[in-house]
Amino acid sequence: MSFGDPNNPYGTPQGQPQQPGYGYPSAPPVGAYAAPAPTTMPGTVSTARILLWIIVGLQVIGTALYGFAAVAVDKAEDDETFGQFADYPTGLIWAIAALALVWLVWSAVLATKFTSGGNGARVTILVFGILTAVLALVFTILGIVHLVFGILIAVFVGNAKGKAWFNRPRY
Repeated sequence: MSFGDPNNPYGTPQGQPQQPGYGYPSAPPVGAYAAPAPTTMPGTVSTARILLWIIVGLQVIGTALYGFAAVAVDKAEDDETFGQFADYPTGLIWAIAALALVWLVWSAVLATKFTSGGNGARVTILVFGILTAVLALVFTILGIVHLVFGILIAVFVGNAKGKAWFNRPRY
């Protein structure tokens, strides 16, 4: 039995052309349904950047307050009227001020990466938002603001619009 044999049950039926499209449809061309790359920053991503700049401002205030507190505790050790404040460890206060300064610099650098950064910047900003929210639970002074901002930054950068923005082609 060959292909041209009219008695072959597995061959092409005689007199009927083969119909394309019978069964499952063919796959669309690659990239036919891909969403276009955003040309302007989405609103949620822009909001995340603004929240980072607000955190920079809060960190400036926090660093200054902890620095002044450390100096005040150093001065209070000599004065007996401030005896209860003299018991605070000055080194710990300076360490918290240094952490606030590091957080300030990190958030400022990340806020500048929104226009030029790629997926690595997005992941770093996402980690920053999560760490900010976790550390806000430890440091209760303005902690609720940092908690909310950290969660919002992580959500806004981690959603589909944030992913599309940071993965856009750069020409």
